Formats: sequence, C-alpha cells, structure tokens
Amino acid sequence: MAGDRGVKTALDETRLLILGAQILFGFHLNAAFQPGFSRLTEGVHPLYAGAFCAMTVAVGLLIAPSMQHLLVEQGRSSQRILQATTWLAGLSLLPIALSLGSDLAIVMGYRFETIVGMSTGVIAAALALFLWYGVAWMVRKPIGKGGIMEGPTSIDVRIEHMLTEARVLLPGAQALFGFQMAILLTDAFAELPSVSKGLHGAALCWIALAIILLMSPAAFHRIAFEGQNSERFYRVGARFVVVSAIPLAIGITFDLHVALARALDSWIAGALIAVAIGIILVFLWFIQPLLIRATDRRKPKDALPEHARVVAGE
Repeated sequence: MAGDRGVKTALDETRLLILGAQILFGFHLNAAFQPGFSRLTEGVHPLYAGAFCAMTVAVGLLIAPSMQHLLVEQGRSSQRILQATTWLAGLSLLPIALSLGSDLAIVMGYRFETIVGMSTGVIAAALALFLWYGVAWMVRKPIGKGGIMEGPTSIDVRIEHMLTEARVLLPGAQALFGFQMAILLTDAFAELPSVSKGLHGAALCWIALAIILLMSPAAFHRIAFEGQNSERFYRVGARFVVVSAIPLAIGITFDLHVALARALDSWIAGALIAVAIGIILVFLWFIQPLLIRATDRRKPKDALPEHARVVAGE
C-alpha cells in the first residue's frame, strides 16, 4: 500500500539522519575529556555547550516520530504520522547544521587560526542550510491534496515498522555507549568530582539498559515466536522500544550534565541546562504523543480513518 511504503521510507530517512546525529553527540561527549579541550580559549566553551545542546535536541526530534508512531498509531500507517515525521525530521536539520558549523569552528580554530575556524564553521553551516532547506525548497513539487491512502495496516507491515524504529534508536545508543566507556579511561575523568563520576557511571548503566531493551524485540521474535509475526509479538516488541526511550533519555541527560559542567566550569549551570534538555526529550518522546493519542480518542468515530474505526470497534 502507498501509505505503508511512505511511512517506511520516512522511517528509513530518519534512521539515516539520526545515526550521524548520535555519532556527533558522542563526539561532543568525548571532546570534553580530551587533553586539548582544557587548552581551548574560554570563549569557545559556551560555543561547545551550545553545539552539544543543539545536537541533543536534534536527536530528540529525530526519535520523536518513532515514539508517536508506536504510542499514537500503534504501528499503523496514516497521513498524520507521515506529516509528523516529515515536519520533525525537517526541523531537526536546523540544530544539526548549527552544531556542525560550531564543531568545525572549534576544531579548526584550535589547530589553525581562530579566523580560519570561524570562517570554516560559518561556511559549513550556511552550505548545509542552503542545501537542506534552500535547494530542497526550490525543487519541491506539490504532491496534491489526495495524500496517502489510509486503510488497515497488516501485522507484517506493523512489525516491520516496529523493528525499523528499534533500528532508529539502537545504533546511536551503541555508539554513545562506546564513547562513554572510552571516557572512563581518560586522565580527565579521574579529575572529575565524585558526583560527576557517579553520574557518568549511572549514565553508562542506563544506556546499557536501553541497548538491552532495544535488542530484545529481535531476540523475542527469533526465540520466543520462532520468527512468526503476530499481534502479541507486536505488542511485546513495541513495549520494549517505547520503554527503552526512558533509560536513553536519562543516560543522555546525565552525561550532558557531566560534559557541560566540565566545559562551563559550573556544576549548577550544567545541571540547569541538562534538566531543561531532559524536559524537552520527555515532552517530545512521551508527553506530546500521549496528548495526541488522548485527543484522537476524543474525536467522533466517523472522523477517524477506516483502520481507526476498526480498532475502535465500529
């Protein structure tokens, strides 16, 4: 069905974007513990903090469509989830471009002259924004008012979507886990206050839990269900993916605080910024989808698409 293919393509494109975003997130985390970081000028540290926060928000925006698809649509294809995925993925490109430009400005300015770094960063950010928004808008073609065809989504397609959503989260979590373990072996980590060390250790454990949960659907599908698709397996797998976002959000927030507190030389500033970003992640991944689901349930049944009326028992 056209709707199923459209949603699958949107999820695959989100996967492509988020892998790069999460690797850059890991770079930000690791950079604060490199020997050269302490030799950066003080004015660069706020730029680093801003780039780190921007990349975290980008990760949050890119994971949000998967959470909406699981919590609101229960894995079914719809025009709403396709539009939401398109809008959220498009919005995520703005913080990615700004963070990419800031990162280039920092590392190029460190190894070369400051003017070289700033020029490189501005050009890179401007080029990314021009290609991702400007050129894309210029070649954009209207798709008409018909939209995608909505109807019952087969269990095979829903499970394929659910496993794709697990793959959206898993590679980035694994990359982050690797960066987290590498930090433990740095000399800079030994200089952290005990509280920061404890938070990083806790973040490491939370991300490990997220990885275990994200790998569980594939294990259950192969071992418990012998590779057979069923409504029961979908419910089990979807719950694993949704629950995995909880430890992922906690781990990201904890390590964001550790890195920002070190970069800004302020435990309080790091905590306030990390809590604010954590609230954004919780809103995007849980509060917003649940609000949308509650609103949809209050709509008259005849206002819902066919598949939703079937679920509602009409």
